[in-house]
Amino acid sequence: MNKKKLITKQGLVDLKEKLAGLEARRPKVIERVEAARQMGDLRENSEYHAAREDLVLLDTQINELKEILLNAKVVDKNKGSSSVSLESLVTIKNSQNKKINYHVVGEHESDPLRGKISYTSPLGQALMNKKVGDQVVVETPKGESKYEIVAIK
Repeated sequence: MNKKKLITKQGLVDLKEKLAGLEARRPKVIERVEAARQMGDLRENSEYHAAREDLVLLDTQINELKEILLNAKVVDKNKGSSSVSLESLVTIKNSQNKKINYHVVGEHESDPLRGKISYTSPLGQALMNKKVGDQVVVETPKGESKYEIVAIK
C-alpha cells in the first residue's frame, strides 16, 4: 500500500494539467507508430522503433502521474502559523548573510531553481516546524550548511 504524498493545491492543478497534456499527445504518437508500421519490415524500421519508444516513454510518464495523483493528499496552507509547514514562504540567511527565499512544496512539485523546495528534501526537512530565529544545519555533499530562519509567510 502506498503512503499518501502531501501536495499543494497548485501542485495538484499543475500535475493534472501535465497529465492532460500527455494524454492529449498520446493519439498522435499512436498514429506515428501505425504510420511507421505501414512502411514495411519492422526489423529494420528505425522510424517504427523510435515511435514505439516514444509511446512507451509517454505511457510510463502517464502512469507515473496517475499513481502520484492517486496517492496525493492536498494540504491547505496553515495560515497564521508561526512555524514552517507545507506551503510556507520561508526566507533564510546563510553563513555569508545572504538571504534566500523558498516556497515549501510537495515532493513532486519541487523546482529549486525557481525557489520551490520539497518538504522531504534535506533542507525542507530541516526547516519543517521551525520558527523565525531558529537555526538549522543541513548535511550536503559539500559538507554542513547552516541557515537562520529570517521570515515565514
